[in-house]
Amino acid sequence: MGLQAIQYERGRLKLLDQRRLPLEETWLSIDSVEAAWSAIKDMVVRGAPAIAIAAALALATELVASGSGRQFSSADAAAQHIKKQLDYLVTSRPTAVNLSDAAQKLSLIATKAAEARKADASSVVLTVVDKCEIMLKEDVQANKAIGQHGLKGIRKALQARNQLKDKMQILTHCNTGSLATAEYGTALGVVRATAEAGSLQRAYCTETRPYNQGARLTAYELMHDGLPATLICDSAAAALMAQGKVDAVVVGADRVAANGDTANKIGTYSLAVLAQHHNIPFFVAAPTTTLDPNLPAGSDITIEHRPSREVTHFQGKQVAPDGIDVWNPCFDVTPATLIEGVITERGLLPNRNGAFDVPAFMRDQGLLDEATKQAEANGMDGNAAPGIQSTIPGFQALDIESVKDYLAERDELAAHLGPKETKSSWQVQEVGDGNINFVYIVNGPQGALCLKQGLPFVRIAQDWPLTQDRVRYEADALRQQHSLCPEHVPALYHFDAQNALIVMQYLPPPHVILRKAIVQGAIYPKLAGHIAHFLAQTLFHTSLIALSTSKYRVLAERFRNGDMCRLTEQVIFTDPYHAAPVNSHTTPHLDQLVHSLRSDTQAKLAASSLKAKFIERSQALLHGDMHTGSLMVTQDTTYAIDAEFAVYGPIAFDVGKFLANLLLAFFALDGHSTGAKTRSKQRSWLYQVAAACLLLWRNA
Repeated sequence: MGLQAIQYERGRLKLLDQRRLPLEETWLSIDSVEAAWSAIKDMVVRGAPAIAIAAALALATELVASGSGRQFSSADAAAQHIKKQLDYLVTSRPTAVNLSDAAQKLSLIATKAAEARKADASSVVLTVVDKCEIMLKEDVQANKAIGQHGLKGIRKALQARNQLKDKMQILTHCNTGSLATAEYGTALGVVRATAEAGSLQRAYCTETRPYNQGARLTAYELMHDGLPATLICDSAAAALMAQGKVDAVVVGADRVAANGDTANKIGTYSLAVLAQHHNIPFFVAAPTTTLDPNLPAGSDITIEHRPSREVTHFQGKQVAPDGIDVWNPCFDVTPATLIEGVITERGLLPNRNGAFDVPAFMRDQGLLDEATKQAEANGMDGNAAPGIQSTIPGFQALDIESVKDYLAERDELAAHLGPKETKSSWQVQEVGDGNINFVYIVNGPQGALCLKQGLPFVRIAQDWPLTQDRVRYEADALRQQHSLCPEHVPALYHFDAQNALIVMQYLPPPHVILRKAIVQGAIYPKLAGHIAHFLAQTLFHTSLIALSTSKYRVLAERFRNGDMCRLTEQVIFTDPYHAAPVNSHTTPHLDQLVHSLRSDTQAKLAASSLKAKFIERSQALLHGDMHTGSLMVTQDTTYAIDAEFAVYGPIAFDVGKFLANLLLAFFALDGHSTGAKTRSKQRSWLYQVAAACLLLWRNA
């Protein structure tokens, strides 16, 4: 048997810990969806196909180990639980379209199984588990087919260039073999197929900085199989090609857009440019599950960023100076014009005049179902802005009418509002939450819910793209912080990764946004105690002071939130200090103050120092956007909302941001005062809240 990274038998799943390769072979038992989520996020398992298979088998293992259906009260309950777990798994690696595709297929299978005649919870679970196991077998078969199609494609491309040889030298990048799939591999599967045909002279693999998947994993696989192999530095590829030692380049893919633009491990784009310069065919090898016919182009792909420590440190030792800014994207996008062909298990998708027609290829192969065809024809409905499309397969933007349909289709949510039959009487109001998201309040005869959806742009500036993964971070933060401080964090009822939305506890009147209440002149005597308690509970209990190192590492890894962190770094620590495109001020009234700030070298240095601390110090789970607009209050209650900026960072950030916001409100009172109403009592209260909050937090 060849090299494997996944060991599975019904009810048991083990993953090879690829972080320890090539020096140590360690297998980790995965007994739950949560364990699989961490394994994917922590890169125990990696590679788009392997991630999808591992996630599916983890779900199957959990379902079998926890009762094989006996744990659910009905078929519908089983299907709803399965879909919820799949939504959660998708958030572990949103860039990997294979994972989203597998989750969609399994969700549909669960739904249909629940609707079957005489269906019960056990039949639903068994149907889904069977399909998960079939996915494992299908992946191996698909990889071997990719290998054969790839070998034919390379030979044809070299023959067209009059460069065909008996034996070929192939360069590959990152790891796309048995460690990245169920077995055999995609791009590395092409190398294996070439070797099996007696046509491989040598395989070259790049080290693939900064995580070294090529050096650690691909080199390990090639040596394991006894293939002629050479490891090179990423920066040596051009010299290798110039010496005529590369006949073809074959890489994998995390996502292929409708026009053929391909997202893959950082460094792929560089190899494609070099290959074109040296007249070397450059191929992408990927299963059809990696093709995304609903994503127009590579510019619509959200690029995940990795921690700066991967670049500044090597084997735990620092190799770069303190404070240096690091740009560490996990992927890049190779334009379709540089790609000779996309190799799939269904055959070669050719480049025609510098472009690919992925939807047409998939349609010809019978891979586009009716729902996908409709999405391809209509694009994203609802509130979507022209030109900015969601990168989440199957995403549907909701509106006032479709919100009711969405909630009525989910029994556990409809129960908060009233019988489904009363749906037509439900009242929906879109209230927004400031600048970013769409928020709907839904009232029914038995209660109310709050539904919040993140679209792929800023709500008030629809030409400003924004990651939809922010909703996942908010959902995760709500779960975590509500468990620690339920009296000040609303309950989360539902998270839907595919539609980037959450459904949560509705806070009825007289709850009001604190910022609005301050403008209106309100005073809340209990606010300081409430905020101090919230900060103490959520910050202390997510820090190393309270957690074991292993639990701390898991949480810190879960809450990286790179895209929203960069927004914080931009609008708080960078843009205020120079003339930035999205940072305006009231002119001419504030011109002098703005000029003074932008000319203040000491202020800029202090801001740079604080920015470095914000980036480097992962001390506790922050709310991340703690200000008067993120709090809902009454005279007796206070709730922290809008946690899409949640991240592991310096404890002082949440505390300092809230206190600074109170001081801004304090100094803004002059603008709200009218005539004899100087708001002296409110001014005194704001000052006391700031002082008392700091004191109470220290003593909490």
